[in-house]
Amino acid sequence: MTTLRRAGRARTVGGAGDGRPLPLPVAVALAVAAGLALLAAFPPYGVWPLAAVGVALLAAATHRRRPRAGAGLGFLAGVALFGPLLSWTNLHTGSLPWVLLSLLQAGYVALLGAAAAWCSPLVRRWRWSWPALTGVLWVGQEALRSRAPFGGFPWGRLAFSQDDSPALRWAAVGGAPLVTFVVAVAGGLLVAAAWRPWRAAGRARWTAAGPALAAVAVLALGLAVPVGVAGGGPTVTVAVVQGNVPRLGLDFNAQRRAVLDNHVQATLELAGQVADGSRPQPDVVVWPENSSDIDPLRDPAAGARISAAADAVRAPILVGAVLVGPGPGQSRNAGILWRPGSGPDLAQLYTKRHPVPFAEYVPLRDVARMVSKEVDRVRSDMVAGDRPGVVDAGAATLGDVICFEVAYDGLVRDTVTGGAQLLVVQTNNATFDVAEARQQLAMVRLRAVEHGRASLMASTVGVSGFVAPDGRVSDATGFNTRAVVVRELRLGDGRTLATRVGVWPEAVLAAGAVAALAGAAVLRRRRRVDPG
Repeated sequence: MTTLRRAGRARTVGGAGDGRPLPLPVAVALAVAAGLALLAAFPPYGVWPLAAVGVALLAAATHRRRPRAGAGLGFLAGVALFGPLLSWTNLHTGSLPWVLLSLLQAGYVALLGAAAAWCSPLVRRWRWSWPALTGVLWVGQEALRSRAPFGGFPWGRLAFSQDDSPALRWAAVGGAPLVTFVVAVAGGLLVAAAWRPWRAAGRARWTAAGPALAAVAVLALGLAVPVGVAGGGPTVTVAVVQGNVPRLGLDFNAQRRAVLDNHVQATLELAGQVADGSRPQPDVVVWPENSSDIDPLRDPAAGARISAAADAVRAPILVGAVLVGPGPGQSRNAGILWRPGSGPDLAQLYTKRHPVPFAEYVPLRDVARMVSKEVDRVRSDMVAGDRPGVVDAGAATLGDVICFEVAYDGLVRDTVTGGAQLLVVQTNNATFDVAEARQQLAMVRLRAVEHGRASLMASTVGVSGFVAPDGRVSDATGFNTRAVVVRELRLGDGRTLATRVGVWPEAVLAAGAVAALAGAAVLRRRRRVDPG
């Protein structure tokens, strides 16, 4: 190893991978700056080009370092990113869940930093491998983070920072993993440009500028990707009801009757506007998650209120409801279609397939209670559903996903392959803030492009709105307000390339990350044997 370090120090000029590692104080500053640049790329800030800059800064900080040092630098970047990004989890639950979740997510960026440092010999040998290497390592890290532990937490993927970027259109080809790969490749090109010896003049400077121009080009090429309604079917008029809650926070559901009444009253007002001709007749009405935290299948009064709203508006309502059971101490987070004249259609009931651990159910409750007794706020464990959220509303087949499920590639795709013509995201942001709502809306924008489907987000408090298949947002509501928005949408019947290929882009790119780690191990072994 001593010989290897001496050999590395001797190679101070040349290609993108040559030279010493950056001084440690500089590397630390770059790692923190990387996390802050990544943070600024996400809503509510939305400076999307900074995602590639953040990737480049972290790559530069970890290059040619030992994996342990790379892990430490990655962890710093992760804390700088996820601490502020997930601060909405701290609003009403106390600091402990926020700290634990942020540190857990930062741990994955630490793994990324260690992997980037481990793979430095590949860059030193093939300088143009840096962009592709950076791309596959980011995809591999996100693939792991999106699955473990307890089903993963994909919040903060690079792809979700690109809602206003030309790179968003790549989602129609390979989904969120391909968008992440494109952004990380752009970051790899930037660091390849910056690492070159800029003190050289003339041709060397122009050569160094090439990767920087290529980084811009790889993002801009997304403009050439065709997007729009996949297939294209008839139009449908959809109303989104945002009834609002009496007060924000965890105790919003202490006012469960008031929340339900808010949504009923807003729908009755819509019915009156339809009757006087000031609003078009909707074909389907969407209420948000938790719009009825009183089980309307068991509470006759709650069911009667919803039936009155559906009868008045003369359209089926997709109601976000909390249902009791099936067993003692259990509940279900569901979307249930409530038809005018006949009430709940139990054949068109979707149960959330990915309840949020430690929020909607508590895994290892006895162990978790040792860390914090706050877990007992979750009195009943929500049971996961076992089928995709494909809901036949008559005029349209809806692809229903509930709240955080929009972050999971497979859960959304399953609705489209199951026949969904319109994507619906029912969510409750009353326990968070507008930053979380806008981050979630960015995910809806990506899903609309990915699957060529008009989409909508219905929230109890905002932000609600419609998203076109090219990612444009219409009729976005304010936060912590009552609102009803109505829009005519074109249904999609075809499938984009991303829908057809499914998980394969992510699998291939993640396999590339594994291959890179193995290749770096081979090079490291050879260098120990033959340092020359």
